[in-house]
Amino acid sequence: MTTAKLFLHGVPDSPLIWQPLLAVLDLGDAPVAVPALPGFTAPLPAGFAATKDAYADWAVGQAEALFAVHGPIDIVGHDWGALIAQRVAMLRPDLIRSWAISNAVIEPEYRGHRIARIWNRPLIGEIFMALSKADKLAEGLAAQGMPADIARAEAVQWKSRDKRRAILKLYRSAKGLSFAHDWALDIPKLPANGALVWGAGDPYVELAVAQRYAANTGTPLTVIEGAGHWAIAERPQQVAAALRAFWNSL
Repeated sequence: MTTAKLFLHGVPDSPLIWQPLLAVLDLGDAPVAVPALPGFTAPLPAGFAATKDAYADWAVGQAEALFAVHGPIDIVGHDWGALIAQRVAMLRPDLIRSWAISNAVIEPEYRGHRIARIWNRPLIGEIFMALSKADKLAEGLAAQGMPADIARAEAVQWKSRDKRRAILKLYRSAKGLSFAHDWALDIPKLPANGALVWGAGDPYVELAVAQRYAANTGTPLTVIEGAGHWAIAERPQQVAAALRAFWNSL
């Protein structure tokens, strides 16, 4: 497992969400990069558009930097990080040994969850953001299975105006979460070495979405029972086992 690994987090998270998984994954001497999406843990960089394509281009840069030193990489993503990881693999398959994603996938029939549709609407999204208080967010994330300490830390970051602005820009660039007319058209460009790891009880991207994608593309799917959207943090041992088995099969 000495291949370099790039881990991309999602919304409303930060690199903290990977801590439980990285603690049990035992990557040995493998180089590991766990960057924060621009604007999520620091101010938005000047001129950064915070669109889906801007984040994909940024992630390509992260992959290029690892590739330049270590050769083809294993890219791993969760939630929006999963979508971005897939996009990187579509755009630059030459950089990728494998891709593995959890609880989000570029799937043409998926049209987004309720909150994604709210964030996609001008003014309504801003009002929803303003009413989403940090303490309530922490409670909600923990209730959905995120470890309580990580939920509290993620909620503190929610107070950042730049983070909330970035999330609205990101979702609106994806029309909520609809990829049928752009990114999904490039699914055939994905490298063959891909895998899905899914929390069975995800209320945002239902297991049926992953099952449909797996059936249509032949991508292997590992279902993590007793977990929801944040399976990577809820059931890190099971997710780690799935990733190790996948990487060992390459």
